[in-house]
Amino acid sequence: MPTSKKKGTQTVVFARPPGISSWASIVGPKEGAGPWGSYFDWRLNDYLFGEETWEKAESKLLRETVKLAISKGNYQESDMELLIAGDLLNQTIASNFAARDLALPLLGIFGACSTIAEGLIIGAMLIDGDCIQRLVAAASSHHYTAERQFRLPTEQGTQKPPTAQWTATAAGAAVLDGLAAAGPRITAVTIGRVVDMGITDAADMGSAMAPAAVDSIKRHLRDMGRPLSYYDLVVTGDLGRIGKTMAEKLLSHEGIEPYSNYKDCGVSLFGLKQSGVNAGASGCGCSASMLCGPLLKKITDGDIHKLLFVATGALMSPLSSWQGESIPGIAHAVAIEY
Repeated sequence: MPTSKKKGTQTVVFARPPGISSWASIVGPKEGAGPWGSYFDWRLNDYLFGEETWEKAESKLLRETVKLAISKGNYQESDMELLIAGDLLNQTIASNFAARDLALPLLGIFGACSTIAEGLIIGAMLIDGDCIQRLVAAASSHHYTAERQFRLPTEQGTQKPPTAQWTATAAGAAVLDGLAAAGPRITAVTIGRVVDMGITDAADMGSAMAPAAVDSIKRHLRDMGRPLSYYDLVVTGDLGRIGKTMAEKLLSHEGIEPYSNYKDCGVSLFGLKQSGVNAGASGCGCSASMLCGPLLKKITDGDIHKLLFVATGALMSPLSSWQGESIPGIAHAVAIEY
């Protein structure tokens, strides 16, 4: 009988860790003006990206990020056996239309802002299971498409509360290669549970997602038998300032002291000084661009050797919010080591 790759209750450890052989990120003007602007491959000058609508712009953003990730690894598009992609739009239309233009087989996924981690998990399992040799995982979001779908069109000038976050206009894409000779590798993943603490305020997604992030971190460490300090950096997806503060308190309550090796993409993308973003960044593109920009660059530079990437998602829809439903949260953890 083959040795099981499952460890504990929710974690999978790979016998042959898939390599992340190339990656790319493209961000909007506000995101490019943040503290990590120089780490992104492409900073757009405007949010329409030469298109007629925000939705077409987001699909182009995702498509061009995927193409860039492929070309940076000296691959051809025909070398990719699969595209795993998702976004925030209804029926994941940004990903669907990008895949139409790329002519790649598609697994379209939705994990809200945790989508890039879900894509990496599925991709790593397919490669380690000898189903696929090479694929690309990607995710995107766009500030103005998300505002129009989930809240109110920006043109109405509705004032947002301090708990609200700014959906990032950004995309990230990573090529996973089972034959990669060197580079960062996905060594283990922890698939998150849906955690719902009854929060109904759609303008406070950080608080809704924080318990799920803590649950996945706790279960990953327990399954792997590791302390948090095993990792040089533990980074959550997009809790923002309010959600990150809550996560730190919940971690301490669980006996896990976050110390200085815990960061959050939603806080980091815009930094603490950029105005007009309220509690920080959110959106599928937030954690995707931070991973496929600064974080993987720091890994290859040797600044980070062991990263636990915990992308978070608020699994709501406009309809569920209108009906007064609470906001289920989820978080998937991906261990990346070099």
